[in-house]
Amino acid sequence: MSLPILQKISAQILSREIPAYQRWLYKKIDFKGKLIGIKGPRGAGKSTLLRQYASLCAIEPSKILFISCDHPAMAGVSLYDIAEAFYARGGKLLIIDEIHKSDSFSTALKAIYDVFDLQVIFSGSSALRLEHAQGDLSRRAVVHYLGVLSLREFIEIETGEDFPSYTLEEILGNHYDIVSAIMKRIRPLEQFNNYLEYGCYPFYQESRSDYPQKLLEVISLTIDADLCGIFNIDPSKLDKLKKVMYMLCSTSPYELNISKLSGAVGTSWPTLAKYLERMDAGSLIHIVRGGSGMRAVNKPDKLLLDNPNMFNVLCASADIGSIRESFFVSQLTMSHQIHYHDKGDFIVNDQYVFEIGGSSKKGSQLEGNVNGYIAADDIEIGDERKIPLWLFGFLY
Repeated sequence: MSLPILQKISAQILSREIPAYQRWLYKKIDFKGKLIGIKGPRGAGKSTLLRQYASLCAIEPSKILFISCDHPAMAGVSLYDIAEAFYARGGKLLIIDEIHKSDSFSTALKAIYDVFDLQVIFSGSSALRLEHAQGDLSRRAVVHYLGVLSLREFIEIETGEDFPSYTLEEILGNHYDIVSAIMKRIRPLEQFNNYLEYGCYPFYQESRSDYPQKLLEVISLTIDADLCGIFNIDPSKLDKLKKVMYMLCSTSPYELNISKLSGAVGTSWPTLAKYLERMDAGSLIHIVRGGSGMRAVNKPDKLLLDNPNMFNVLCASADIGSIRESFFVSQLTMSHQIHYHDKGDFIVNDQYVFEIGGSSKKGSQLEGNVNGYIAADDIEIGDERKIPLWLFGFLY
């Protein structure tokens, strides 16, 4: 291990131009912490957030070391040894990107935390590996989750303007006035349709024409590298996992069932269920379980792709109902509990029941439910308990 080489690489990384836009999480993190982790899907902007902090904090550049564990110079190098050498030379801030690429990183982080007076901020593209190790780090690290862009963030990037976020209760109780204010500044359906096509990952800004290919690479790497390498899944089974994603893309959530899915993939349900759990943790799919009071044992979980952009790159004829539900779930799971429900599509926080659909959607199942709402696509502004679907993209 050569610290001067790593410092040279660090200087090169931190000298690159840094996007000015800050994701919502940047403003939420208390950077006074000694050990901070950021996990989430590949391509969500975690590396950018780390570089933004390095450039904006009050620490001298010579006291900052930015290392990426997937760099060739890090092959076989001990994180603890790096921290020891860096601290001995006056280091104050150690930033570790792609930490899931380092063996036994959890043990190393604990030792670094206990021995050296260093601030350590780390990130990992695979929520699987970080989640697996988080129990060991729970008493020392504060681990945050950074998901895909919200619709609100996408609109801020596109327009260069600031838009407030709203609580779920504010949207439910005051959606007409909120939408009226937003419509004075943008055409929400135009922005929403663009978001559904290419707005979930910040790297869309690099090249919209290359975006589909880059997103396919994100999906393939998560399956081939993360799932296979971390959980020792037989490589011959990986194509089956990709087939699951193709099925979720083209099949209505209401048509999906255990026997159909396991039969199409060609494996038993207990085995497939384990794979699905890994895919959910890796931000490839959402597993939405039945709410309280339902016979969850007798009903399969509702499965959705992680975000609406995946539909455009995985199949030619995506199911519109699945796209809508994927958007709704992706926007609410950041800070709310969401389950599927027998008197609607979803129940949120065990209180609010939602039907998801198009502009003509009727809420017959919600009659008599004072906490029942329709989240409707293809409308700019709602009425009473019918709320524009796009507005739920302003929750974070």
